Amino acid sequence: MLSFKKKQYSFWFKNGLILVFLFLFVISLIGQTFNGWKEFNDFLGEYNQPSITYSSYLISGHFIQATFENWESEFLQMALFVIFTIFLRQKGSSESKSCEEPIVEPSELKPHSDSPWPVKKGGIWLALYKHSLSISLLLLYILSFILHWYGSWLNYNLEQKLNQKSLETFLQYGSSSRLWFESFQNWQSEFLSVFAIVFLSIYLRQMGSSQSKKVNAAHSETGE
Repeated sequence: MLSFKKKQYSFWFKNGLILVFLFLFVISLIGQTFNGWKEFNDFLGEYNQPSITYSSYLISGHFIQATFENWESEFLQMALFVIFTIFLRQKGSSESKSCEEPIVEPSELKPHSDSPWPVKKGGIWLALYKHSLSISLLLLYILSFILHWYGSWLNYNLEQKLNQKSLETFLQYGSSSRLWFESFQNWQSEFLSVFAIVFLSIYLRQMGSSQSKKVNAAHSETGE
């Protein structure tokens, strides 16, 4: 029994969720970069251009655009979901607060012995900390969007150069349909996935998951 408890509360057990997703992220990113590098060199070959090295590919517009185009939509989705769930409700969904819950609970601002230090400090630190999740996600979205814009611009101008067409400045490219098509095609899929989990969690269950209501919970029961 003692050995079981020790294993149960090991570092790996307590951090398994983020470690597994971090591992999947790294593996996926390696797969993306390797195959993207091969695809990009095939593209260059069509124009009789020399192949580039793997390290050079990691600073190319092709890689930057493809990577941050996806990150941008993920962080936008998460930021809006965090913000909208403050005041919007969906009866029966495990992803929503109950209709009876207030928008905020003033009691959660009262510090206790193991509260994070900004809560104990109060003032501007608490004012920032109580919105720190949404602020961080929005900043990550903005940074990802700018990098997507930059990578897409580099990629576009490379194609223009290879086809002996005129180039665009970074700001000019900001109004291009290509940039916004890349963004909207990712945004719509992220918003659809949020709709799906919010709606499906009303009627469907996954025993053991914190993202699902209990199997025997009524469809009308709201929250986890």
